[in-house]
Amino acid sequence: MKKIIFILCLIILAGCKAKKAKPITKVETIEVLKPLEIEEPIKPGEPKIEKIALSGVNLNLKEKAYELGKRMLMTCNTSKFRPYNESEATASVINNITEDRLSKTCANYRQWYGTFKDLELVEIFINNVDQTTVFRYKALYTKKVANKELRVFMNDENKISSLRTLDWVDVYDNE
Repeated sequence: MKKIIFILCLIILAGCKAKKAKPITKVETIEVLKPLEIEEPIKPGEPKIEKIALSGVNLNLKEKAYELGKRMLMTCNTSKFRPYNESEATASVINNITEDRLSKTCANYRQWYGTFKDLELVEIFINNVDQTTVFRYKALYTKKVANKELRVFMNDENKISSLRTLDWVDVYDNE
């Protein structure tokens, strides 16, 4: 019996023999890409993202961002979504925010965070690269574990160019 086990171990060891690494003979060329050119380059002293005072933005623009952001999150409570129109949002936002996608997201949010209550404006930033205004809201839910953030991106035409929900962090991260 010992002989059979010993022979099997030798066969296994012989079968697991490591192969020698072959030297690399082909040299691949690496292409160096040029940086993207921006139509209006940023001046050296000008920051890319700039925090502005809450009172430094037009009241109508703040109200519009609040209403459009709240409309999307209130869908989770009412199950009725009134789609954005062309005067409120860009074409990509209109095409991406559908009732089906919202209902899937809302099902998860209601389960984990409870019922949506309101939005609290925390910060406003201006992105000098693409000329967007970022409204950073803290989304308030009924469950205490809910620490969510809603970012409403408004372009230079005062239309929503993007909406993002993230986990809340105290420091703004431009990711």
